[in-house]
Amino acid sequence: MKQILFSIALAACALSAVAADPVSDISVERSESTLIVNMNVDPTAVESRSNREEWLRPLITNGVDSLWLRPVVLAGRTRYYQHLRRDGNTPADYHMMRSGKGEVFAYSEMVPYADWMEMSTLVMKRDVDGCCGDALEPTRSDDLAVLDFRPRVFEPVLVYVKPEAEAVKTREIHGSAYIDFRVNRTDIDPDYRRNPEELAAIRATIDAVRGDKDVTITSLSVKGFASPEGSYKNNERLAKGRTEALVGYVRNLYSFPAGLMSTSWEAEDWAGLIKYVRTSDIDDRDAILEVITDDSLAPDAREWRLKSRYPKQYAFLLKEVYPGLRHSDYAVNYTVRNYVTVDEIAAVMATAPQNLSLEELYRLAQSLDKDSPEFQEVMEVAVRMYPDSPIANLNAAMTAIGHAEYDMARAYLDKAGDTPEATYARGLLAAKADKDYAEAVRLFEASRGVAEAQQAIDTLREYGLIK
Repeated sequence: MKQILFSIALAACALSAVAADPVSDISVERSESTLIVNMNVDPTAVESRSNREEWLRPLITNGVDSLWLRPVVLAGRTRYYQHLRRDGNTPADYHMMRSGKGEVFAYSEMVPYADWMEMSTLVMKRDVDGCCGDALEPTRSDDLAVLDFRPRVFEPVLVYVKPEAEAVKTREIHGSAYIDFRVNRTDIDPDYRRNPEELAAIRATIDAVRGDKDVTITSLSVKGFASPEGSYKNNERLAKGRTEALVGYVRNLYSFPAGLMSTSWEAEDWAGLIKYVRTSDIDDRDAILEVITDDSLAPDAREWRLKSRYPKQYAFLLKEVYPGLRHSDYAVNYTVRNYVTVDEIAAVMATAPQNLSLEELYRLAQSLDKDSPEFQEVMEVAVRMYPDSPIANLNAAMTAIGHAEYDMARAYLDKAGDTPEATYARGLLAAKADKDYAEAVRLFEASRGVAEAQQAIDTLREYGLIK
């Protein structure tokens, strides 16, 4: 037979076949309810003696269920006329041909489609009989085609990127404290106004790091700010003195090594004021911005111009905004030890995921089944811990695509960068979510160096989704 030619009706069928004469050009088509088997049978390919005949009996089977199709008989001269005399006008349940003579017969058989045929084989049973119907040769069985009617769903390979390991895992935790000081004072009263809550927040931040046995604090910095209210000289005194007071408070609580803590201050937080005004709907916003961003003016002159030209707005800022400009920003810098085994990494992820590097999380994920909820959880933890990492976002997008969570995948891909792997992922999204196969192919072709991209194109072509 020649190589099978496969035609497609309402469902696709993947075929493979063994070449042998006299049967050629096999195709199998199916609709929702019907299976059609087509082939060509060439009688000239068989030279049978006058009293011999060859029976070709097509069979569809999955090893458990079977269905015989109408057979073809290639008969020698004597057997041919014997059949004609015997059958007379009665329609035979087979198609008979004279061996060695005649035209090619276009065999076509239509049968009801059954679910068991989804994965099955088209087999040709061949028997050679003598004049009395006796078998002259053992039955030969040839597999003509493997039938695969499973739904053709485009399931491409998901490509994950391994992050680089961190030689030293450095981390920072930071916050802002809004300590209330009495007018023109720089000493801290721990019980004054909201100070108990603010000081407790600072202690909690330090304790969270200091109490972790896997962590080593490397530095603690505090930077103080005053608001633009009043003279710049006095505000500088207040910013410096209040910063030193806060650092002294922390030093009295903890036995940090000398040189671990550092301080700095900024007399007036004009940047904070500018940020607020820019995002507000305050009256005369643009004019106020022109004043407070005018670096040609000294700070006191700037504040006076704001106060004198826009007294109503200044009163609002003084009451509602200036208190928030009096703050102390603090940062705790530390290092975290590296974790070796996936069991150790899994335990840390459950209790302190911030201690894990992106590479450690990836290593844990690689030990899990990629279709499992646990794998998906690790990828989501990774992107939550590293929200600005292109690799974390790309790997999370791949996982989301694999779970058909396409809106989530789009959001991740917005932050995944423009690497070939990210381009490949966008191609997957175009094919899976949008069914835009032309755009998918364009993106796959642009994914230079990603071997799976060509495989995806080949699969789309195999399924008939592209030419």
